[in-house]
Amino acid sequence: MPQMPTLLLDFDSTLIGAETLEVMAEVALGDAADGAARRARITELTAAAMAGRIDFGTALRERLALLPLHRDRLPEVVARLRAAVGPSFLANRDFLAAHAGRIHVLSAGFAELIVPVIEPLGLRAQHVHANRLRFDGDGRLLGCDEQNPLAHAGGKAVLLRTLDLSAPRVLVGDGWSDLEVAEAGLVERFYAYTAHVRRDEVLARAPRRAAGFDEVLHDLGLRGAHSYPKSRLKVLLLENIHPSAVEAFTRAGYGVETVPGALDENALGERLGDVAVLGIRSKTRLGARALAQARRLVAVGAFCIGTNQIDLAAARGRGIAVFNAPYSNTRSVVELALAEIILLLRGLPEKLRQMDHGVWDKSVGPAREVRGKTLGIVGYGNIGMQLSVLAEAAGMRVLYFDLAERLALGTARRMPGLHALLAECDAVSVHVDGRPENRNLFGAAEFAAMPAGSVFLNLARGHVVDLDALKSALDSGHLRGAALDVFPEEPARNGDAFTHPLRANPRLLLTPHIGGSTLEAQADIGRYVGQRLIDYLDTGSTEGAVNVPALRLPPQDRAHRLVHLHANQPGVLARINEALSAHGANILGQYLKTDSEVGYVITDVDRDYSPDLLDAIRAVPHTLRFRVLY
Repeated sequence: MPQMPTLLLDFDSTLIGAETLEVMAEVALGDAADGAARRARITELTAAAMAGRIDFGTALRERLALLPLHRDRLPEVVARLRAAVGPSFLANRDFLAAHAGRIHVLSAGFAELIVPVIEPLGLRAQHVHANRLRFDGDGRLLGCDEQNPLAHAGGKAVLLRTLDLSAPRVLVGDGWSDLEVAEAGLVERFYAYTAHVRRDEVLARAPRRAAGFDEVLHDLGLRGAHSYPKSRLKVLLLENIHPSAVEAFTRAGYGVETVPGALDENALGERLGDVAVLGIRSKTRLGARALAQARRLVAVGAFCIGTNQIDLAAARGRGIAVFNAPYSNTRSVVELALAEIILLLRGLPEKLRQMDHGVWDKSVGPAREVRGKTLGIVGYGNIGMQLSVLAEAAGMRVLYFDLAERLALGTARRMPGLHALLAECDAVSVHVDGRPENRNLFGAAEFAAMPAGSVFLNLARGHVVDLDALKSALDSGHLRGAALDVFPEEPARNGDAFTHPLRANPRLLLTPHIGGSTLEAQADIGRYVGQRLIDYLDTGSTEGAVNVPALRLPPQDRAHRLVHLHANQPGVLARINEALSAHGANILGQYLKTDSEVGYVITDVDRDYSPDLLDAIRAVPHTLRFRVLY
């Protein structure tokens, strides 16, 4: 283990995610008439001082003069500061307490407020070097001790020269005063801390930066709360994935980059070099060529139902787990399907076009209610089942066809074959997956098998329908109408031109692949897939994975978790256990699940083991991916 340095931690916007004077202003000014203006001025002065644009001492005195704070309000300020302690420091509470003798807080803040915040972290009051507040006899704030070097510009450097602190010294801070210490040569290393604020003036001159305390410890070769700094694991989310996913990753400590549209294979491959987690929707094609360039890719999230846009076998062969959202947008797709059935049976596509052209046609024509009509559902999976329930609630009779045995819901009835189903239906809705066998599932013969005047919907996959056959069925009048939400070729981005051979057909409803595009569905998908990916990164859980064995794991309890994904070949588990035994590892729990292609072994061990053990497990033949989690 490398030597433990003397760690110097800044307080405001580093150890805590707030500026103390701004919190004091929130408490002191409350609903005061000029409170908003005073708070804005304090914030302005803080930003200017921290960026080195104005003299720190001048800014400190002016800010304190704006605060009508009474000593009795200090506990309220402390409570707010405690709530603002950075999650990276909270996660490393054990490390802080274990090494408190070599950790100091160096801050231009106030000891009266800092000490009660850092003591619950295991740090020592006598290692706090900060300003002190002054109050009058009635407890009203007067200012701070002007004799303290920290009350003036360059104070941290001045004070540090008087402290007898052993080398090497490492400073972690976010402001100009911290940079001054580093540039004065008083510390061996300085990390510009960016977890809470990014000061461009400081970052431009800082030799190192860190987005979390784990990153500092990892860079120093010290063992923190996590086996690898989460902030260094890059998450790339494409195609306007809902902000709920971004929030989930950010809250968990990961760095996130977003791209509004899809990327082609060449551009995607170039972007994947340093990405740990990729999130896509249906338009991005992730093939073997792009995956080959993904040196650090651990997992892929399909923020949609289908995964046919991903080469699952190639991902599995590289030890990359893939997750999707099989249920989150089901209701949204079903509601659109039911709405379109109603619209088509009423003949509304034609009525709407006539109104657009100024034609008033109030005739009933062939408009029909859905009540009492028969709906045929092709593909009785999650979407088909829920559509079955809603259609019955609307008074429809439901028939379905699926190659797999499915439990019928309500009074729905399974049909023995596709054509047997088609012959009895007033409306047919397709909800099959994207497997190649389903290409042109509906052609001339299938449309001919449907009764004259029936309607057809495809909200599944664009390649399911032979468009020439559909055009003929509509042009001849055999089909009353049709609705398509998916297409063989779709624009990559919003605003791109859309061309389709049936675009002008008056009996056709075309929607731009929005079956699952509701605010509720996208938020649910973002949360669901985001959490599955976070669970995999943090704990190794593969629950919800589609290309590796699904394994739900218990929480780790002060153990290191060894995560091993391998080709399913005889003897791999034996080799892993031989390595564990040879290196004297104490096994606390072991979990295994396999399928025909890969095996997944999780081993929880005591934290005290030889580093050589990890090299031995990495060297086990047929290893696809090995990670250590703690």
